[in-house]
Amino acid sequence: MKLLKAFWTRLRSPSKAAVGVVLFMGFAGGLLFWGAFNTSMEATNTEEFCSGCHAPIVAEIQETVHYSNRSGVRAICSDCHVPHNWTDKIVRKVQASKELFAYFVTDTIGTDEKFKARRSHLAEREWHRMKSNNSQECRNCHEFEFMDFSEQGPRSVKQHSTALASGEKTCVDCHKGIAHKLPDMSGVEGW
Repeated sequence: MKLLKAFWTRLRSPSKAAVGVVLFMGFAGGLLFWGAFNTSMEATNTEEFCSGCHAPIVAEIQETVHYSNRSGVRAICSDCHVPHNWTDKIVRKVQASKELFAYFVTDTIGTDEKFKARRSHLAEREWHRMKSNNSQECRNCHEFEFMDFSEQGPRSVKQHSTALASGEKTCVDCHKGIAHKLPDMSGVEGW
């Protein structure tokens, strides 16, 4: 009993060196955790990672202006499907863990046929996500305020200067299919 009491007393009043060691270990552990966490976050934002499950989609984008264009600026999957600000990125990565579960465990999109069967559902879900955040991922590169209307066609100028400016519409309302082929939307309301 006396030994236990001495041990408890020692724990309640640690030496300055022990406090320093614990604080240093906590700081070093935090840095290591942050580094590993950030490295894994960035590793899952690469085209190589995305093409592991979405090879047909990654191949599809190679036929679009987002992949090859006169300015040499290329968008990759994460530019359009992962928010750039940190807190929204974390939320999206948590949501993506459900997608990994669907791919690896329930095998709902594991083959081209299964993917094609679910493609319209997946597209609708992604369009809803982008509409609800005002197409933020589009606006990371295509800032509305900096558009040069003199370089756009009359229809684009009309749409960009009225409906988008008023906030009634967002990029994905008009530009579905700009980076990916549209899925078969027959039977989907509004098409």
